[in-house]
Amino acid sequence: MNRRLVSALICLTCCGIAQNAPSGPPFSAQAVQPNSALMVEGIPPVPTSIAQQADRYTQVRSAAFLDWHPTKREMLISTRFGDVPQVHRVVAAGAARTQLTFFPDRVGSAHYDPVNGKYFIFSKDIGGGEWFQYYRDDSDTGDITLLTDGKSRNLGAVFANHAGQFAYVSTRRNGQDTDLWVMDASDAKTDHMLLQLQGGGWQPTDWSPDDKQLLLLQEISANETYVWLVDVAAGQKKLLTPKAQEQVAYGDAKFSKDGKGFYTTTDRDSEFQRLAYVDLVSLQPKYLTTEIKWDVDEFDVSPDGRTIAVVTNEDGAGVIRLLDTASGRQKPGPRIPLGIVERLKWHKNGQDVAFSLSSAKSPLDTYSFDAQTGKLDRWTSSETGGLNPANFVTPELIHWKTFDGKTISGLLYKPAADKFSGKRPVIINIHGGPEGQSRPGFSAQTNYYLGELGVAVIFPNVRGSTGYGKTFLKLDNGFQREDSYKDIGSLIDWVKQNPALDGSSIMVTGGSYGGHMTWNVATRYDDQLCCQLPVVGMTNLVTFLEHTEAYRRDLRRVEYGDERDPKMREFLERIAPMNNSQNITKPTFVVAGQNDPRVPVSESQQMVEKLRGGGVPVWFLVAKDEGHGFSKKKNQDFQFYATIMFVKQFLLKQPVEQGTGN
Repeated sequence: MNRRLVSALICLTCCGIAQNAPSGPPFSAQAVQPNSALMVEGIPPVPTSIAQQADRYTQVRSAAFLDWHPTKREMLISTRFGDVPQVHRVVAAGAARTQLTFFPDRVGSAHYDPVNGKYFIFSKDIGGGEWFQYYRDDSDTGDITLLTDGKSRNLGAVFANHAGQFAYVSTRRNGQDTDLWVMDASDAKTDHMLLQLQGGGWQPTDWSPDDKQLLLLQEISANETYVWLVDVAAGQKKLLTPKAQEQVAYGDAKFSKDGKGFYTTTDRDSEFQRLAYVDLVSLQPKYLTTEIKWDVDEFDVSPDGRTIAVVTNEDGAGVIRLLDTASGRQKPGPRIPLGIVERLKWHKNGQDVAFSLSSAKSPLDTYSFDAQTGKLDRWTSSETGGLNPANFVTPELIHWKTFDGKTISGLLYKPAADKFSGKRPVIINIHGGPEGQSRPGFSAQTNYYLGELGVAVIFPNVRGSTGYGKTFLKLDNGFQREDSYKDIGSLIDWVKQNPALDGSSIMVTGGSYGGHMTWNVATRYDDQLCCQLPVVGMTNLVTFLEHTEAYRRDLRRVEYGDERDPKMREFLERIAPMNNSQNITKPTFVVAGQNDPRVPVSESQQMVEKLRGGGVPVWFLVAKDEGHGFSKKKNQDFQFYATIMFVKQFLLKQPVEQGTGN
């Protein structure tokens, strides 16, 4: 999966943004009752008045494109009518969504068989543990069959062009390395390892037109990736992108129609990810989007190979273009609102291109456009809980100078001036990754804080964020880690100087790496904050690296530094929030998942214990059935209601009615 998309999804789940909804919250006469999977420590009973006011903001749905049917103009999407996202079928633009999978845990992906669409495969985990398994769902019978071993981590399924076999990677051999496997989805007994690989960053991306070769991506870090060619019959691989003097990152890779080369995105000889064509004989790249000074986030090649649909990330907004492969000429794609575009894919009819789009005024929905006419079809129209989308706030792009003179940017959402007068309190919400980017998508919770509480929200893109070139992306690596923390310190100074914002009322929050940033900001700028809310955040990068799952440890060491090196270990221990916890005096709300494979719950537990020993007011919420952020609506809702109470009490300094019964 694209790392930018991953970071975006992490941010959504970690910060508890409930995008879809079934029924309302479990109200009692006195308080909202946490469900049995939640462990609640130090959190006062949440009054029903908070849940009643905020309930509509939890009733927002979304719909993400998953796959086209190979012979019909219909598709699979992901949306949620129960507690977690499931696979649904939509047979025409605007038609009803028919639910196909029904599990207590989220279903993460789905792919039709490429020949006749008589079945699809999908992946899911249990309890947020991210040990994903593949299943087959037979359309005629509705039978569901487990295809993988039920224990290992399995990812990256890519179907061949002319048969039901698919390639994927699995940790089955030793729990750490992701080897390349191939299976005919109609018969799980055909499953076999094609290549034994070392490391956790491998992913197949495409089959050659004759299904005899595979393109395989190897990620060393956000700045260093390689593309390999795999001979399927021989079970051998060949490096197509040799090591250069400077680290080079490659993104997705897809074969040309004639199989003589491949298309890929790369920052080779550039600050940004350009689309390039690489001939398999010369291995020399031909750059196709040099004039676009932004990252190419996604692309897909038409079935006849004549046109490439391209998505660029232009200052956070997604732009779609069409590129003629013969002439290199470009033409604009469909006219779409300013927002985030993802999951781009051509239909086999060679005419329709599907994508998902979210904007500040609209949750994620699925669209398609006619590549010849540009006509846009909206396949889903997700509900917004009865709220008027016209009232949702569009952010403004802000910039500030940081400590070393560099310019940092972010998105500022301001409450309506005609409803809330005077300087507004501020929530600083830091994205995860760290190779992520805050972009102008939709957030129901952000709109609650803006529209109901009059709180301004800032989403900063500190150094190390994607979207601003590879030099900017590297600025927080290793011994430069503290510089990204200081970028938030400079933002706090900017807030204090802004006449529309209340610099004396600032809260900081974030999920995953954003949670780690929150912890660090809390230790460095305690006297300038009212409170903080770290979600699944690392409190010591040494203990984090020692306990994160083995399949991802080396990837994280490249970013944060290798804790086994004595000098790096000393540095990481010195800057660790855990070892500077004495500097935190303000109220803290900590959220974690018991089954988190990325940031173990122990990272939060050790800090909670330390702070409580120092007399700091701490709220602690742990879900026993979640991993890296909350994905189940019932858990997201309670987190949201408790967060509102926390914001009212400690940021807004408002008296909060105390419920009873938690």
